[in-house]
Amino acid sequence: MPRWLTTLLTFLLLQNALAIEVNPEDETSLKNAAKTVATTMVDYYNARDSKAIPGKFDGTWWEGGSMFMTLIQYWYLTGDSQFNDAIQEGMYWQKGDDNDFFPSNYSQYLGNDDQVFWGLAAITAGELNFPERSGEPSWISLAEGVFNGQIPRWDMTACNGGLRWQIWPYQDGYNLKNAISNGGLFQLSARLALYTKNATYAEWAEKIWDWSHSTPLLRKTWVIADTTTNAANCKDHGDHQWTYNYATYIMGAGYMHNYTNGTEGKWLEGVTGLLKTSEQFFPKSGDHQIISDITCEPIDMCDRNQKTFKTYFTSWIGFMSLIVPTNVTAEVMGKFKASAVAAGQQCSGGSDGKHCGIRWTMKSEWDGTMGLEQQMSVLGVLNAVMVPFTADGPYNADNGGKSKSDPHGGSNPEGSTGPAPITSGDRVGAGILTAVFVLVWVGAISWMLVGGK
Repeated sequence: MPRWLTTLLTFLLLQNALAIEVNPEDETSLKNAAKTVATTMVDYYNARDSKAIPGKFDGTWWEGGSMFMTLIQYWYLTGDSQFNDAIQEGMYWQKGDDNDFFPSNYSQYLGNDDQVFWGLAAITAGELNFPERSGEPSWISLAEGVFNGQIPRWDMTACNGGLRWQIWPYQDGYNLKNAISNGGLFQLSARLALYTKNATYAEWAEKIWDWSHSTPLLRKTWVIADTTTNAANCKDHGDHQWTYNYATYIMGAGYMHNYTNGTEGKWLEGVTGLLKTSEQFFPKSGDHQIISDITCEPIDMCDRNQKTFKTYFTSWIGFMSLIVPTNVTAEVMGKFKASAVAAGQQCSGGSDGKHCGIRWTMKSEWDGTMGLEQQMSVLGVLNAVMVPFTADGPYNADNGGKSKSDPHGGSNPEGSTGPAPITSGDRVGAGILTAVFVLVWVGAISWMLVGGK
């Protein structure tokens, strides 16, 4: 046998041996695999250049919230508390002066989707009774702070409603309305409704869902557009298909089904319709059983954000399976098992053979990539497959939830869970403030370019 062939076979056998073995029917196997994946992910977090700032990642802010959310789920499902101090430290550090995850150090460039992911991390902590620190705001009040911070941004200047993608006029994307911002607030509202039983949250969840349904962001055919524009009065659509857009609307609809005790058929119809359309994310290359972000993975063009998207689809739907009829999620939960096995086989990179790739449809052939985001995606699907082994949760105020609600939390303390309706005067005032802000900003940029050289 030629030496090069012997070397190649040895390499392939070694890679297969180093991959993480996952038995989706065995809780111990899943916990061991999850611990390996989570430890490597946190190693990336601890080695970042910005490690002096708890919760802040290099080059991105929002991913901190999504990583902590995934680790909170991991803690709940495994009982492994070794990362809890880091989670608490990062979450409280980034909560901002107004307890709404809008810290002044980063608020000038954040989008609505960035902020809402931290709110979803906070409500996850509340729903799973993740430990709170004395003297700090409750997890649920922090989630309510995000809600109270975002509702005033509901934009009636075009499309008869909706959240813009970005918050500030100078940002690219300010004139877009997108699925993850609106779907994220919808999901947060639905989960707050179920946890607190406060009808105002449910009213907003329904308002956001119905508005989304009036645009291409949530078509009647259950196809979700990624974006639409104010310029076209939200009639156009950017149709890149992403797992997390579907996941956030599915999750919110599942919570609303539970909140309404199944009395409103539209919520379960939404869950089943969106799950059916989501079958596109289980392509032929993975025998229609292994999840893939089909817009970027087959052409190996996923950026760091996109590499996290499968995390949310798998872990969110995994937890939602506890509060909707079993038959609704049985098929996709079965596919998560196959995806978890394939994901483990992708974890054969790096010097230790435990770093994971992102293209799970390649199965045992490691795709050559590794990073914190890849680890997070694998941990997400392992979390999803562990959910059926756990009988309890998600908790709420009526069934053992310990985190306390504060409907006045965050930057809108005068409101009674959300602001009063936006008036014409409010819109005029907002327009004046925006104009002043833009003038000041333009002046500052001009000074830097001309007088500040």
